Amino acid sequence: MNRTPPCPPEILLAGVGPGDFHEAGRSTVSLLERLARLGPSDDVLDVGCGLGRIALPLSEKLGAQGSYTGLDVVRAYTDWCVENLCLDPERFRFQHADIRTSFYNPNGATRAEDFVFPWADASFDLAIATSLFTHLLPGAALHYLSEIARTLRPGGRLFASFYLLDARGREAAATGLTDPTFSSPIEHGLLHDPAVPEGGVAHDEGWLLAALESAGLKSASVHPGRWKALPGDYHQDIVVAVCAK
Repeated sequence: MNRTPPCPPEILLAGVGPGDFHEAGRSTVSLLERLARLGPSDDVLDVGCGLGRIALPLSEKLGAQGSYTGLDVVRAYTDWCVENLCLDPERFRFQHADIRTSFYNPNGATRAEDFVFPWADASFDLAIATSLFTHLLPGAALHYLSEIARTLRPGGRLFASFYLLDARGREAAATGLTDPTFSSPIEHGLLHDPAVPEGGVAHDEGWLLAALESAGLKSASVHPGRWKALPGDYHQDIVVAVCAK
C-alpha cells in the first residue's frame, strides 16, 4: 500500500510559496525530466530545498545509483525534511547552512557572498535552484553560480528559476500588476521591497547571461514564466545551463 505523502504544517508552508505542495513538486520534477535531462543515476544538488517539495517526487525517479542533497538556510525546513520525509538517509541528505538573508534568516552567521559550498569539485550531475536566485542580490547570485559550477561535473546541468528582466519582463514589471511587484531599481535589477532586499529580486537578463558565462555555465535554454502574463510551465522564468568546465 502506498504511504500518504507527508504535508508540512501550515506555519512552515507559509514560507515556501502558494499552491498545492505535492502537485508543485511533481510538476517541477516533470520539468526536470523534460528540460534538464534528469536521469535515474544523477547525483542531484537542490540549493534552497525548502521543505522537500522536489525531494519527495524525485525519490521516485532516482535509482540506486542516484543521490540527492538538499541545502537550505532555514533550519526548521531541513529538520522537518529529515524527521518526516522518511527517505533513505544514505542517498537523500538535507543540510542546513546559517547564511544571512533579510527574508529567511536575518541573523545568519555567514554572508551569502562568502558561503563556500561544503562539497568537493565535480560532485553533482544536476543542480536545482528554484526560487533561490529570486531571493539573492546580484553579488550573491554571481557567487552562487560560481559555486554551483565548481561542484557540477563537466556537462552537468543547472535548472534554475529567475525573474528575468528582458524586454517583456520590464514591461510586465512597469505595470505594477506582477506577483510579486518590482519597482525599486538596483544595479543589475529590481527589488520588490527595498526594506527587505532579498524578499524578491528580478535580474537583468543580459547581466545574468554574462554571469552564467563568467561562472563557467553555458546557457542552454530560457523558458518564460507566467509572471510576465505569458503562457508557460512555471510562474518564474526557467533557465537551463550546462557546465562548460
